[in-house]
Amino acid sequence: MHDFILRELKNTDIEKELNRIGFDKSYTHKAVDKFEYKNIKIYSLTPAQANILKQTAISVGADCATHREVITGKIEFSDCILTASVSQIKKIAEKLKFQPFGLKELGEKLITSTELPRKCKIAGILNLTDNSFSDGGMYNDFEKAKNHLLEMIKDGADIIDIGAESTKPYSSPVSDSEQLKKLLPIIDFAKDRIPVSIDTRSSIVAEECIKAGANIINDVSGFDYDENMVNIIAKYNVPIIIQHSKGTPENMQISPHYEDVVEEIYLNLRKKINFARSKGIEKIITDPGIGFGKSRKDNFEIIKRCFEFKHLGYPVMLGISRKSLLDMSEASNEIKDIYTTALNTIAIENKIDYIRVHNVKMHKKLIDLLENFEK
Repeated sequence: MHDFILRELKNTDIEKELNRIGFDKSYTHKAVDKFEYKNIKIYSLTPAQANILKQTAISVGADCATHREVITGKIEFSDCILTASVSQIKKIAEKLKFQPFGLKELGEKLITSTELPRKCKIAGILNLTDNSFSDGGMYNDFEKAKNHLLEMIKDGADIIDIGAESTKPYSSPVSDSEQLKKLLPIIDFAKDRIPVSIDTRSSIVAEECIKAGANIINDVSGFDYDENMVNIIAKYNVPIIIQHSKGTPENMQISPHYEDVVEEIYLNLRKKINFARSKGIEKIITDPGIGFGKSRKDNFEIIKRCFEFKHLGYPVMLGISRKSLLDMSEASNEIKDIYTTALNTIAIENKIDYIRVHNVKMHKKLIDLLENFEK
């Protein structure tokens, strides 16, 4: 009797495996796309769009799940789940170019979903506040801030994210003048050394910092706190980090609840992206907002499924560093950094574009080590 041996190939260099079994090497690079499968959820298609997509998928040997009433037309819209290899997705996209009902645009988005991700970059955190949850008061004067900034640059930061207002749970707003008093000197020092992101919800602070040389604005409220923020970003054409936050720092951790945390955040960020684009803004980074109106369980679900946010079509930032999800409030920052680094391994392996961290040196080493696992 034959001894059948089976091994599931997961997270494997499939090109290497094909060569190992003696597959035709001249065709291997093309064959790889046939062995990488994706499940893509597509929202709110009309019955006509859903039917065409399903039939197109079937025509190339793939499949697409739709609402059971799509075939009868008794519903107005249906979400769909397309399951296909990368090769099949490309064929589906090509066929959709010639279909009505705006499906050409869907095809273009499907092609984007197959593109290779960017390498993860590090945003080093510089808090100028007295009451930051992690390092409040450590860098609240210019000399301390300057020295820490230079240290993070040396350690390998790609961006320095500077804030002068703590947005930890139950914290209160800081006046614009107080923020600017701390931010402007360090921006002037940093601007010719490294790209600078300013962590603020205030459009007034954002505008003055941009004028002073800041490169990016990080609005943890995602335009909810200050309605003029979107106009300032459009006016100066700088990148904006749009973060999801449920509520304000004063109330966001009072019994937050979601039916599906990732889907609800995804759709909220999509709405905010569309709002930004309606104002002419295209330089966008998204952030699902770990700890901003989420339970500990929600935070881990976001980390586990963080790759899904890549399909918003813009770079994704994730901020786990030293936050309460670690459940070690009494531990030293050094200990928290070890566990933060462990969790950020998941983000890096999921091709997240930016990680926002306190310990730059440790994460730079992590990224360098993980490059050994790249295909």
